[in-house]
Amino acid sequence: MPELPEVEVVRLGISPHLLHQEIADVFVRQRQLRFPVPAKLKETLRGLRILDIQRRGKYLLFSTSRGTLLWHLGMSGSLRILTTASPPQKHDHVDLIFSNHCCLRFNDPRRFGALLWTTLPPSEHPLLAKLGPEPFSADFNADYLYNKAQKRKLAVKTFLMTSTVVVGVGNIYATEALFHAAIHPLQPAGAVTHAQWRRLCTVVRRLLQQAIQKGGTTLKDFVNSAGKPGYFKQELYVYGRGGEACRVCDATLESLRVGQRGTVFCPRCQKISGR
Repeated sequence: MPELPEVEVVRLGISPHLLHQEIADVFVRQRQLRFPVPAKLKETLRGLRILDIQRRGKYLLFSTSRGTLLWHLGMSGSLRILTTASPPQKHDHVDLIFSNHCCLRFNDPRRFGALLWTTLPPSEHPLLAKLGPEPFSADFNADYLYNKAQKRKLAVKTFLMTSTVVVGVGNIYATEALFHAAIHPLQPAGAVTHAQWRRLCTVVRRLLQQAIQKGGTTLKDFVNSAGKPGYFKQELYVYGRGGEACRVCDATLESLRVGQRGTVFCPRCQKISGR
């Protein structure tokens, strides 16, 4: 599933082609996504210009003079910049055609993505209103997390992946961040110290920024028909490496499930406090 860095890389990749361009046409081949695509989306969008493209959590927000298009890639979705002559392929569900002859095409094999329209301020939309702070914002800090976690018995990894706590920290980055912060994924959130939260904030920001920067080196991939967005490639220390040697201490990495998600940790580098 695309996580925050991948969505940010998508935003960076498509923005130069779409900003200030007029939407000339809209083709919806499949309306039944995570939520039904609005029935009159073509009539709503035609003639509008894209004034800005921002990201909130894993949502892309396309701003126009009359409202905002909310786009979520779901678990398998991708956005590509093509020419209007490119024939649609299987699972190509929505096209936005622009006056500069660019086609923004949405492909989503599992159809868990979403494309919605709102005339409300995006922050008031029901899908965005209760989201926690962005991990790069000043509101995401040790004081905030420490206070938010008080008396919570929830595993710290699950807490960190809760979108009402902080947005965009998915399974890969939560797993990696906890390793680099030397915190066991099953540590109760309420038992994490202020110093540990401070370290975790720093690590989360660093890992996300590195992933965005590495994804940014392949932005050319957004302008082709191969459907290969420029996802980052970076050396992961624990995610997906269960049974292998820890890159720090050489202990065997162990696997478990936390909140229904596969988790890998180092039993030597990451210990539960108080045990």
